[in-house]
Amino acid sequence: MEQMTVKEIVEATGGVLLCGDERIPLIHISIDSQNIQGGELFVPLVGEKVDAHQYISQALAAGAAAVLTSEHDRMEDERPWIRVKDTKKALQAIGSYYRNRLTLPLVGITGSVGKTTTREMVAIALSAGRKVYKTPGNKNSQVGVPITLSEITSEDEIGVLELGMSMPGEMTVIARIARVDTALITNVGVAHIEQLGNQENIYREKLKIQDGLKEGGVLLLNGDDPLLKDTRAKEGCATLYYGTGENCDYRAENIHLYKGCPQFTAVYKNKRIPVQLKVMGTHNVGNAMAALAVADLYGIPMEKAAERLQNFTGFQGRQQIYERNEVTIIDDTYNASPVSMLAALKVLESMEVATRRIAVLADMKELGAEGERYHREIGEWLEEHPIDMVLTLGELSRVIEGGEQCLHFAAGDLDSLYETLIRLLQPGDCVLLKGSNSMKLGDVAKKLIEADQKHQSF
Repeated sequence: MEQMTVKEIVEATGGVLLCGDERIPLIHISIDSQNIQGGELFVPLVGEKVDAHQYISQALAAGAAAVLTSEHDRMEDERPWIRVKDTKKALQAIGSYYRNRLTLPLVGITGSVGKTTTREMVAIALSAGRKVYKTPGNKNSQVGVPITLSEITSEDEIGVLELGMSMPGEMTVIARIARVDTALITNVGVAHIEQLGNQENIYREKLKIQDGLKEGGVLLLNGDDPLLKDTRAKEGCATLYYGTGENCDYRAENIHLYKGCPQFTAVYKNKRIPVQLKVMGTHNVGNAMAALAVADLYGIPMEKAAERLQNFTGFQGRQQIYERNEVTIIDDTYNASPVSMLAALKVLESMEVATRRIAVLADMKELGAEGERYHREIGEWLEEHPIDMVLTLGELSRVIEGGEQCLHFAAGDLDSLYETLIRLLQPGDCVLLKGSNSMKLGDVAKKLIEADQKHQSF
């Protein structure tokens, strides 16, 4: 946070300074009393289970320079306490206030699947010509976005923000805080359908990213998505499409895989740019085309952006490839939805050099009443494709059938699953691990990856 004082926090929130010096500068916003470094504004959020007001003393002792509160009316302290009605809404007001001071363009990215990967690719592509600030980690919520905005500095030339939502109305709140210049929607799937009811509701919620899209801005859509390909931007904004179809302004052609990684030609008007990726799966072609489109929109030559994209190798838990004891391990355990599960299985299918292809699949969460149907559909796909063995973890995944052999494990029975894999895996095998993060399949992946370091063998 640059050049923000207590006085400006009071102004932004409409709060009351209970004590302390209004001239004190603040360098960061923190909602975690355990991560105070010194000089922060501590914002105690009130959650369903924990009211962080109880940690104000701890935050101050750790070096917080000021605090917000919605539970105190009078204080006598040398450090500033600012009374607000609602600390969460006050945090959002600070984010909006800080956004008003920013002059750099912002790109906002949302979608059911692929937000984070697309964010990373867009940031890398833009880095070919601009100093880029991007959302750190998963700070893409009503709480995370204001904090993310507050970390942008005058040295940054463009910002790439991931905007997430899981509840009705959440996207409007976030979009109005971020007020992006370019809004990018990767797809409309069924993630969070349990909270939103149906895919049509998810579609409408995703489009609310436009509630904060600036006049004259660009709505960039995945032209291969059935619900997005005919969507148009709100009045006063332009619509552009990326993907593989003829309807796409930015289009990928001549797509093929080399050792599981896509190679293709990116086409825009009279430009034809060869692209080679180091991440696996044809689904990453769309993510790369989104990145190239954004780069072009901001004046960065697509050739240079494509060169930068060759440096992207993904990140932990998202289709990371490891070779251990002559076994290929695909760790895709960060999260799962029907779309991403199918994309991961297609990557496994593409591993032509594998002696056997083995899928370890855990439950996909937050699918509501249709959860069992989505898992059955994964099983139907497996029955038609050459996956040699399937191991499932969890009650929903129990309905998945496919491969020459299928084994089931109860939710939480990670040790048995791991020990079974250790016995089953042979040199030349390729094993994919995929499931929702809460299923903790990542723990199994980590143990497999580290197995050779512990002198274990498959």
